Amino acid sequence: MTPITLLAAGETHNPLLPAAYDIIWSAVCFAIILIAFWVVILPKFKKVVDERSQAIEGGIEKAEQVQAEADKALAEYQKQLADGRAEAARLRAEAQEEGAQIIAEMKVQAQDEADRILTTAKAQIEAERQAALLQLRGEVGGLATDLASRIVGESLSDDTRAANVVDRFIADLEAQTPATVKES
Repeated sequence: MTPITLLAAGETHNPLLPAAYDIIWSAVCFAIILIAFWVVILPKFKKVVDERSQAIEGGIEKAEQVQAEADKALAEYQKQLADGRAEAARLRAEAQEEGAQIIAEMKVQAQDEADRILTTAKAQIEAERQAALLQLRGEVGGLATDLASRIVGESLSDDTRAANVVDRFIADLEAQTPATVKES
């Protein structure tokens, strides 16, 4: 039998509306599926969604913590870098001060050495001058003794007498030409 034949005679069936038994069976199936979905699937889906949202929130919190740690590490690195630069500047300044101090000490040592060399040279020149003066006195004395012996006509070979005559002669010479002897 067809559904059209079950209808009373003269009644026409609307093709857009399903039969009553189809609506009932569809409603029962829908209710069973809805209850199964509501009881079984929806809690599992909600559980998965909650786990994912917690994982995402945990990931965000963890990312924020990692970002905070990274910011802290960056700040620490920048602080250490600034400290290192300050330390390098301080060491550079100390090295410059030490260099200036060493240069000053070396200048003082060089000046002291120059003064010592100059003093030694003056002393050596004075000693050589005295030695030359003594040698010159001896030669002049010998010449003066020879000359005096010839002039006087007697021998002045006695050392004491010769020394006295020579000393007197040199004193007379120095008295006559003091500027000439001193300039030499």
